[in-house]
Amino acid sequence: MSDPIKRAGIILGILLAAVAAFFTVSIAAPQAAKAQEGKPHWILELKDGIVDIELRPDLAPGHVKRVIELTEKGFYNGIVFHRVIDGFMAQGGDPTGTGMGGSDLPDLPAEFTTAEHFTRGVVAAARSSDPNSANSQFFIMFADAPHLDGQYTIWGKVVSGMEFVDLIKKGAGDQPVQDPDKIISAKIEYK
Repeated sequence: MSDPIKRAGIILGILLAAVAAFFTVSIAAPQAAKAQEGKPHWILELKDGIVDIELRPDLAPGHVKRVIELTEKGFYNGIVFHRVIDGFMAQGGDPTGTGMGGSDLPDLPAEFTTAEHFTRGVVAAARSSDPNSANSQFFIMFADAPHLDGQYTIWGKVVSGMEFVDLIKKGAGDQPVQDPDKIISAKIEYK
């Protein structure tokens, strides 16, 4: 009697393993295909033109994964640049537009690097004073800012369209932007 039960258990185990393998391949195949297509780019449509940001999973895999996930859900469509300081940076990614909000996903641990520097066009995660509080907010550098090196997670760099970033409406000093510009749409492309 134990032989039929044992055989049934073995057959069930083989079937479960086959089902698990099928789902693993089904899920992994699209990701592998995307990886073969090239590097991920975050494409932002702004009022003045298209901005192409090459994402850097080699520097910040967790942050890049979050940006891709939120972008694919449409999270960034219509989000404003709530804090824009001339000669410094443009900050967005807060659905409340106040600088105090984020997505409903958990905060991310810091992925700081000293291999890359805060230069014009760098895109990094905005956060509170807690290094592990980045969520959905980001900022794009208008100019070099070496004092930020090693203090924030760099996860991308503008490769084209920086002239359109330069045209984002600025605030007065460090004050919130009145009637701020927004991201019309955001998408991920592999190049």
